[in-house]
Amino acid sequence: MNRKKLSTTFALACVALSNHAFADILSDSKATLGMRNFYFNNDNRDGTAAPSKTEEWAQGFMLDYKSGYTGGTVGFGVDALGMLGVTLDSGKGRNVGSTMIPSDSDNRAVDEWSRLGLTGKVKMSKSELRYGTLIPKLPILVANDGRVLPQTFEGGQITSDEFKDLTLIGGRIEHATGRGSTDQTGLSVVGGTRESNKFDFAGGDWKVTKDLTAQYYYANLDNYYTQQFFGLIHTFALSDNQSLKTDLRYFKTDSSGENSSGTSGYRISGYTKNGDGVIDNRTWSAALIYTKGGYALTAGYQSVSDGSNFTQLNQGSLVDKGAVGSSLYLYTDRLLQSFNRAGEKTAFGQYAYDFAALGIPGLKASIIYLSGDNIKTTSGNDQKEWERDIILDYVVQSGALKNVGFGWRNAKSNSEAARNQDQNRLIVSYSIPLL
Repeated sequence: MNRKKLSTTFALACVALSNHAFADILSDSKATLGMRNFYFNNDNRDGTAAPSKTEEWAQGFMLDYKSGYTGGTVGFGVDALGMLGVTLDSGKGRNVGSTMIPSDSDNRAVDEWSRLGLTGKVKMSKSELRYGTLIPKLPILVANDGRVLPQTFEGGQITSDEFKDLTLIGGRIEHATGRGSTDQTGLSVVGGTRESNKFDFAGGDWKVTKDLTAQYYYANLDNYYTQQFFGLIHTFALSDNQSLKTDLRYFKTDSSGENSSGTSGYRISGYTKNGDGVIDNRTWSAALIYTKGGYALTAGYQSVSDGSNFTQLNQGSLVDKGAVGSSLYLYTDRLLQSFNRAGEKTAFGQYAYDFAALGIPGLKASIIYLSGDNIKTTSGNDQKEWERDIILDYVVQSGALKNVGFGWRNAKSNSEAARNQDQNRLIVSYSIPLL
């Protein structure tokens, strides 16, 4: 983060606080210690790149402190997020590219790594300004949380609920810290090697009725792209325990600044229609989710236009290896593939079951299959790929291990546009309230 700006923010806030105000902050504070034990195993079953297998095991600790607010018309507060990762097992040849654990200069996994994030906040009426460390979950930017520690961003965000049934959000992101890193980087996209420090966004969610939500978001990554998102979510109750949910999403992404000119360092990788690395994409998807009792059936389709790959923030092409790892607001963004290549048409289906319906609360399972074709790459114009994921989660409901969570993720993919892979993740998590 810009520590000079943040320090100034805190200093101004502190000047305005009385002893009584500090008491208000502390009395409403909350602190939680989250622990995550994560085993990651990824086997690339073909291709010449080394190593062919990644295998890592680490323990993560995340201390999340959220203060209250001072009294008065304008309330001030500060949040803190302390993270520590400890390597339990890995080594040279099995730790690759800082995908989960940072690497040292000899490409060996470090013994431990840590980072601290501070966030100043100001609240007035039903609006809140936050500046510092952010973990956004928005259609135009989703922080990745697929390893032992999450990806974080630095910047400012305003959220307003002043109008009934309407939530407005806007802000600017300036830096990112990867899930396998302790260092900040600027912002970029896949293939981009030049950093941008200006990601502006604005949008909102409008609850039209109790069953219908409309969304619109706009984002601009300076010198790379502008993106507009339109979303519509509707839930139709068929009976007391049956419903049909419709989720429609549309992204319009165009080049901006230096990327429009195809300037070296700002080009994206992969297929582009004119071979110039310029972003030009339209992506839409539709999903229907039928829920009855304990199970849910999902069927959907996604279409990516053939101007370029679907694009959102991704720092993986920058010098810092730990910057890799990103998430996309797509139904098809799964454990191994994202099905977001130029021209790709993807059909997908998922079955999920909550075993509470059978008297086993805390146990949930799902399986999803995705199949994409018509992929355009620099080496072919009609390539195919598929992926199958199995997810199993259980949270202990009582006894000495109450609230301890156990998770298993198993994925398999075959692709003509990427290496074939098998992957397993084993996760044990637990959270302890401290305040």
